[in-house]
Amino acid sequence: MKKYKLGYDWRGLILFLLIMLPNFIWFAVPAPNDILRAESVTEAIDLIGSICQVIMVAALCVLVNKAQPKFKLTPLIIGVIICVAGYLAGWIFYYCGTANAAVVLALTVPPCAAFLLFAIDRKNYIALIPAVGFTICHLIYGIANFIV
Repeated sequence: MKKYKLGYDWRGLILFLLIMLPNFIWFAVPAPNDILRAESVTEAIDLIGSICQVIMVAALCVLVNKAQPKFKLTPLIIGVIICVAGYLAGWIFYYCGTANAAVVLALTVPPCAAFLLFAIDRKNYIALIPAVGFTICHLIYGIANFIV
């Protein structure tokens, strides 16, 4: 913990809000063929994933590694941008009525990868722990509920 300080990384908050924006729209405006509104078969995993998500976002936004480099366009940040774009593309396909395994994976893998890559780029290794937990839970949720 000596390497970290309490601070504010607004970029972590922006990333979280970009990832959550389609979810806010989905809450208000149902998509055609809206399979995501089905009751989950992985409720305990979902709860663990939600807890990991809250801890991850808090760590990304308020824990700052004193040794993190100045923010710039690195290969990891380019990866974050690509992941966010892929995720948003997944939502576009979903709202166009496509609800298959590829779309479910596009709504599951890229946002998790974006958080992981951002944490690595910012040298926020504390955030990686809940990010990995969130990723595992999110994958189990997507696969168990919509693919198998």
